Amino acid sequence: MTLKIENITKKYSDKFVLKQVSCELYEGIYGLLGPNGAGKSTLMRILVDVLQSTSGRITYNGADISTLGESYRDVLGYLPQSFGGYSNFTAEKFLHYVAALKGLEGKEAIVKVDELLDLVGLQDVKKKKLRGFSGGMIQRVGIAQALINDPKVLILDEPTAGLDPSERIRFRGILSELSQDKIIILSTHIVSDIEYVANEVLLLKAGELIEKKSPTELLSELEGNVWSMIVEEKAYLKTKHRLKLVNTHHLQGKVEVRVISNDKPGDNAIAVLPRMEDIYVYYFGEND
Repeated sequence: MTLKIENITKKYSDKFVLKQVSCELYEGIYGLLGPNGAGKSTLMRILVDVLQSTSGRITYNGADISTLGESYRDVLGYLPQSFGGYSNFTAEKFLHYVAALKGLEGKEAIVKVDELLDLVGLQDVKKKKLRGFSGGMIQRVGIAQALINDPKVLILDEPTAGLDPSERIRFRGILSELSQDKIIILSTHIVSDIEYVANEVLLLKAGELIEKKSPTELLSELEGNVWSMIVEEKAYLKTKHRLKLVNTHHLQGKVEVRVISNDKPGDNAIAVLPRMEDIYVYYFGEND
């Protein structure tokens, strides 16, 4: 199974949102990482064929998705960035509604809906209307509806938004189990989610695909460039604008900083092992 992105460009007037994005995807989980405005949601909407690209094409197993039409949508599952459902529906009724739209009926739909309610941990509240759900519960309904037709291509735009840490851990486990026979594209700002589940990471910056590598490869390339050091508060205030900071921890009169730098940034700086948040700052931080 192959999903191929070929020179996808999206332009509004004279502004490019995506520029010549190309890559091939196979079974597994792909983390799509980039700052706001990088073009992630635009790319996902083109992948699910709800938005037309200005140029380029997407093929699924060699066939252009624009010509596949309904047969492509039959293998798709999609969770958009802003998912709300119908507030007057119960979780169970909403999933049955989506099942009907996807062509599932009768006992098949009953079994599938029940299975998905169990999977996302909503079995106990399936008769409750969505308007009474928390943001995290609504998001779990969104994840369930994306899986209703057992899709081969699963596109998830910020799926962990609103989920608490335990829900995110549960969701990562679900994705890992599903990834054996699916192409899963996951966009998120929570970089730890990508670190734990992604087979490869797609780094999108200003509409361009700048890297496509495994988390291990990205982290290994950053070894020796991530530092931790403690500096005086006054020295920190003078130099912080020149540092590519990952995080800071203020102590009594001093500051512990984590810094991205090709060279040792201070006499007491200690090289530390990179994490995915370091990758994010390295590629998308302000002090480029």
